Order: sequence, then structure tokens, then C-alpha cells
Amino acid sequence: MVFALLAIWGIFQFETSGAFLHARNLSNLLRQMAVTGTLSVGMVLVIVAAQIDLSIGSVVCFLGAIMTVLNTNFGYSPTLAFLMALIGGAGIGIIQGFLVSYQKIPAFIVTLGGMMVFRGSSMWVTKNETVPLQENWIHSLGTNYIGKDVGWILCILALAITAVVFVRNYRSQKRHNLILTSPILLSIQLVGISILVLGFMSILASYQGIPVPVLVMIAVMILVHLAATRTTWGRHVYAVGGNAEAAHLSGISVRATLLSVFILMGILSALGGVIMTARVGSASPDAGALLELDAIASCVIGGTSLMGGIGSIPGAILGALVMESLNNGMSLANIEPFWQYIVKGLVLVLAVWADIATQKSKS
Repeated sequence: MVFALLAIWGIFQFETSGAFLHARNLSNLLRQMAVTGTLSVGMVLVIVAAQIDLSIGSVVCFLGAIMTVLNTNFGYSPTLAFLMALIGGAGIGIIQGFLVSYQKIPAFIVTLGGMMVFRGSSMWVTKNETVPLQENWIHSLGTNYIGKDVGWILCILALAITAVVFVRNYRSQKRHNLILTSPILLSIQLVGISILVLGFMSILASYQGIPVPVLVMIAVMILVHLAATRTTWGRHVYAVGGNAEAAHLSGISVRATLLSVFILMGILSALGGVIMTARVGSASPDAGALLELDAIASCVIGGTSLMGGIGSIPGAILGALVMESLNNGMSLANIEPFWQYIVKGLVLVLAVWADIATQKSKS
């Protein structure tokens, strides 16, 4: 996927006469990606658990509208409005997760209904009008940048942590007598990652630095990735998605695990709604349309299996970068909107086809 991403960038760089890889456009690309990336982090675990959530675009719109209306129209402090949005996201996750896990209603039906319910609720909350967001720290969350000096420090720190992780994984493989990854290959991977990260940072530093929404997305990615790979709960999610019956027989509470996954998805949808509203500076009844498509496509492109049990959060972030590169590049190249929908739909279908073909070859 890294090579596919570089190929996409090369095509759009040529089609836009060098404008695509300009520092300002890449900064905007990352800011746009922050919402899709945050949602993809939650969607990975939903799909890994062999479920689906079609409501997240409408939930993003609804909770962003709730936060904005509470802050702008009712005078709530930005912090309280923000917390209310997160609580609302958790509540939506509890309701949908309860219906799926305890009432055995298919997730497709529950979340399809939720997609319509919350879209209609967004129209009701906003009175079908655009509601501006007040100038406060929430607005800054979507528009501010981290200074260049701090950005370079964070960049070097991230590379150091990546190197430590690579070394620890290699030692762990050796300690458990597993098939060892070639040290030369590990070195090439680490050098490649370092070149990409440092190159990206140098481009961003030439503009205004790292956008704050990107840091929020990265923080969410790291926290959820650690929870998914380093905790008992994370192993339970993968076990349930791989074989729910076997997981139940081994003592895992399948229903509680599924409920927790939908709660996490609801909270991340609320955070995505906050980021989107802060970035555009207002809440509108049509915000977040088709975000569920982008999130699902990002996960599948990043290697998540729709059969459940297989998927990674870094892969979903890479998939989100691919999807947003397509969105940004096609818009910058003035490609007709109908072609943009066609291309994104074909990318999703091809990604699912590749996933199914891979599963068949393995079996």
C-alpha cells in the first residue's frame, strides 16, 4: 500500500502541475484526513469483531451539531459542550451495541436505522441551517498548528520509539524461536520509514508546522493500537471476530466485548464530529455524508478483513491516507464530482475483492 500511495501521489503531482505535493496542500490533506483517520481507528475494531457500523457519518454530524448548538445557542462553555458530545457518543454506542449484542439484531440493520435517525436528528437540532461555532479552544483544535521546533522534536521522538519497537519485536521473535525477520530487511524498513517521516516533516515545516487535528488523530491511533494489541480486551475483540463460538466456550463474554466495541466507536465518532466542526467552523445538517464509506474503505484498503478477526490500526491509517489522497487529488485536479464517486466506489470494491481473493488463497 505504501507503493500504491506513492504512485497515487506521483499521478496527482503530474496532473496538478506540481500543486499536489506543495506544502500547503499536504497540510490541508492531513487536516482533512484527521476525521477519516479517527473514525477508521474505531471502525477497524468494529470490523475485526465481525460487525459493521453504517451510522458514523450521521453520528459525526449529529454530535458536532449538538456541541455547536450547546455552545453557540445555549451558552454552554466549550469544555462542557465538548464533554456532552463525548457522552452522547458513548450513549449512542451503548444503545446500538446493546441492540446488536444483547438483542441479536444484525449490526447492518441497527446502524442503517441509526444512519437515518441521526441524520434526521441533525436536521432537527440545527433547524436545517448552518450554525457557526464560536471562537474558542474547540475552534482552535481544528485550525491551529504545532510550531516547527516542537514538530521536529516530536518527529525525532516518534522515530526513536519506532526503532525501539522494531528492535523489541526482533528480540521477541528470537526469544520465542519464531521465524526471524531479516535484520537487513528491518533496517531497510526503518530507513524507509525515517526518510518518509523526515521528508514529510520538512515539507510541513516549510509551511506552518503540524496541524493540531493530526496530532489528535495520532494520539488516538497510538492509544487504541496499544489497547488492541497489548491488553486482554484487545485479544478478546480479535478472538470474538475470528470465532465467536470458540471465544464464548473459552470464557470470553462475547456480548460485553461487542458492546464495548460499539461504545468506543461512538466516542470516536463524537471526537470526529468535534474535529470536523472545528475545522470548518460550523455545524451543518449535511456534514459527514458518506464518511462511513471512507472509513470502511480505509480499513479494507489497510488490510482489515470483512470476515472479522484480522486487521490493524496502522493499516487503517494508511488506508485513510490513500482515501483522502484520492479525495484531495481529484478535487485539486478539477475532476468532475461524479467521477470522484465512481473512483472511490471502484476502489472499495477492488479492495474487498482483493481481501476475498487473499482469504481464498490462504484457505
